[in-house]
Amino acid sequence: MTVRIRAHHLLCMLTYVGKGYSEAFTKGYDEVVQRLNRGEDILLVAGPDDICQPLLGDTDPHCFWNTVTERDRLAADAVAILADRPIREGARFSLDASVIERMRVAFHAGSTRQACHGCEWFDLCSTIAGSGFKEVRLTCS
Repeated sequence: MTVRIRAHHLLCMLTYVGKGYSEAFTKGYDEVVQRLNRGEDILLVAGPDDICQPLLGDTDPHCFWNTVTERDRLAADAVAILADRPIREGARFSLDASVIERMRVAFHAGSTRQACHGCEWFDLCSTIAGSGFKEVRLTCS
């Protein structure tokens, strides 16, 4: 199977420790991370992805907001530089522990965090990165 991921979630999942917008969101995110940890590949999508699903029933889900779309664009640009290849809708790829480690080093250094500015989770993610990514759930080992 394949996990559908939008570009900015490639960054968010680096610091995911089980906190989220709601219990349903966190449960769904846990399931996505478990699938990635089992080795499922990623299909990059534009707009709402498998992580967004629990929020789509909200009155005005932020998954469709222009600010989130811009966050996707910035994240795709940053990850493309790190991966040395274009990161765009329709791209398929896999994660492993070495890729995750490279992404976390860049995240901690701030070189891939342009998309994170203005995000309500910015401080939490910064704290997690500063702790050496303790208790993160994505391992892909």
